Amino acid sequence: MRTVFPRKEDFIDGTRPREWWVVDAEGQTLGRLATRIANVLRGKHKPIHSYHVDTGDFVVVLNAGKIRVSGNKEREKMYHHHTGYPGGIKSARFSELREKKPEQLVYNAVKGMMAKNALNRHALNRLKIYNTSEHPHEAQKPKQLSL
Repeated sequence: MRTVFPRKEDFIDGTRPREWWVVDAEGQTLGRLATRIANVLRGKHKPIHSYHVDTGDFVVVLNAGKIRVSGNKEREKMYHHHTGYPGGIKSARFSELREKKPEQLVYNAVKGMMAKNALNRHALNRLKIYNTSEHPHEAQKPKQLSL
């Protein structure tokens, strides 16, 4: 019996099409949701998963602003980024970021759950996050991702 390894060409030419999944983030815990999304983006939920080939699927996240966190993270967790200029560090609390850019909360959490390599940076392009319960990807017929 031969072992069949997935190839990059199988996913480019459509031999193995990528599936679309939709997740409702309302009431979900941020870290648990991010872990599950990272596994689907990377393709670890598939039996053909291989570490050298990007076998992941698309994920659409809805209601990003209605995500919840445990403990005191709502008011104490801080997010930092640097603009690249001297003295350009910017900081924001979780609650402030939830009001301004709730999609960024989910994106940062999923990005932190994935390994720092080229395959995963490419996989993050398949993550679509929306603050409402509507999305423009109905034509792809996404399936509901159970958590």
